[in-house]
Amino acid sequence: MSKIKYYYDTEKCKYERIRTKPRDILLNIFGFLSLAFLMALALLFTYRRLLNLPDPELAQLRYENSELKSEINSTNKDVVVLKTMLKDLQNRDEGIYRMVTGAPSMPDFVRNPNVTSDFDDPNMSGDVVTRVRLLKGEVEGLYRATYNQTKSYDEIIKLAKNKEELLSHMPAIQPIENQNLKRLASGFGYRIHPILKIRKLHTGLDFSAEKGTPIRAAGDGVVRKVKTNYGGYGKEVEIDHGYGYVTKYAHMQNFNVKYGQRVKRGDIIGYVGNTGSSTAPHLHYEVIRNGKKVNPVHYIQKGLTEEEYEEILRLSTIENQSLG
Repeated sequence: MSKIKYYYDTEKCKYERIRTKPRDILLNIFGFLSLAFLMALALLFTYRRLLNLPDPELAQLRYENSELKSEINSTNKDVVVLKTMLKDLQNRDEGIYRMVTGAPSMPDFVRNPNVTSDFDDPNMSGDVVTRVRLLKGEVEGLYRATYNQTKSYDEIIKLAKNKEELLSHMPAIQPIENQNLKRLASGFGYRIHPILKIRKLHTGLDFSAEKGTPIRAAGDGVVRKVKTNYGGYGKEVEIDHGYGYVTKYAHMQNFNVKYGQRVKRGDIIGYVGNTGSSTAPHLHYEVIRNGKKVNPVHYIQKGLTEEEYEEILRLSTIENQSLG
């Protein structure tokens, strides 16, 4: 129970009871609460300053920032490894694959695209934003460079297949068996015509052989002519090898192919004979490149050593009489 307070009234010369008004009570309560709130704020500020305790949201952001920096460092290391691997693939592509297939070099701006990132995040510090922007640009650059490299390999594979097909279609073997290199009777160039007895351009190679000796296709292709002449080439076969190559086989005894038939290198297409303007059993063999008759000896390389090829070249240059 609260104490009753009195005061001395000098006019009445007696003690009077002090009566408290409701307004005074409210003011006292408000003052007390205000003072308590200010003291609490002061204590909280002092407590945080003394113990250096951060704001909970700030502490969370600092933690996330630290984790992000750790992830950036780890990703940077991965990017360095990927760039090294990609560089090795690019060097192989440029220095080996494109050289072998004859493909042109890839422009540097395509092989190594320069990419910048517009990444921005107001919740991150400037240092982190800069690092993320640079990292994102490098990752995007790696993505584009890797994509361009895969397209390059697609091109190389296509060229390699075409190259393989081209090599199989080229007339690269001797059309008859000639292991001892003694069957080459006359080469390409001006020779004495066996009937006219004058120097005349001989547009192929003459291989002497017995009648019935198998004649083989010099490369893959399609038979475009099977014809019998009573003079000139006699019985002849032409094979279209594609890529501008055609081979002719003349003075044959019999055919072993039909018009439009597909043949592989080494397939028997006929047999040596003595038909047409021929003075002895032999095969007249021609190579036609883009419509022009060229020296077949320059294409006979498969199955020959370097010494054997040099001997074939020597024999083909001897100016003698052709057989037909």
